[in-house]
Amino acid sequence: MNIFRMKSVVPGCLLMLFLLSGLVSRAQDAHELIKKVKDRLALVKDYQAEGVMKTDVSFMKVPESKVTIYYKKPDKFKIKKQDGISIVPKGGGNINLAALFEGDNYTAVPAGKGTTSGAPVAIVKLLPLDEKSDVVVSTLYIDEKDALVKKAIITTRENGTYEMEMQYGKYTSRGLPDFITFLFATKDYKLPKGLAFDYDAGEQQPKTNAAAANQKGKIQIAYTNYIINKGIGNEIFK
Repeated sequence: MNIFRMKSVVPGCLLMLFLLSGLVSRAQDAHELIKKVKDRLALVKDYQAEGVMKTDVSFMKVPESKVTIYYKKPDKFKIKKQDGISIVPKGGGNINLAALFEGDNYTAVPAGKGTTSGAPVAIVKLLPLDEKSDVVVSTLYIDEKDALVKKAIITTRENGTYEMEMQYGKYTSRGLPDFITFLFATKDYKLPKGLAFDYDAGEQQPKTNAAAANQKGKIQIAYTNYIINKGIGNEIFK
């Protein structure tokens, strides 16, 4: 082999090995970070929480109300208003972050660094390994120091894309937020059967699917307290 050709090939191989080792290292870091988040959330087997829910959808009047939120591992989740009615978008069970991490049937892909509410975060994408999974990809914005998900953008096959933003305080050690904002397309908004509601004055209900798809809705829940790991019966979720 020509010696000059050998000299040009070797540095190229070294560069490739360097790049590959960097990719492997970042992938390992992403999986380790996800494990820390998952381990923190795993401390909670169930909870009952009280809070105040505010729903903001342009063509509806939904009064602010007190709610009780129930969760039981692995994926049981329910929001109950004072009047016994819950208004939650399709796929709303994933307002509970722990449901995203059940099992290990996903791969974590590093997606760089960013900021959320001015604070630095690591961005990690979770890709399901199950081809039948409704979730296509979850993009997580994670506080690396405290292993807390500050923001999540979740794309699904059936229920569109929705976004969650979390603020933490009193229950940080358990990975439970004090305040959560849930953003979604109004075309994915699910109302219980028989529920009547009033339209805002001057607003019109979207006439077409395209119009509905372009409108955004928002649910905000301010948690006032949690009762954690005291046991919740399955009948609560029926």
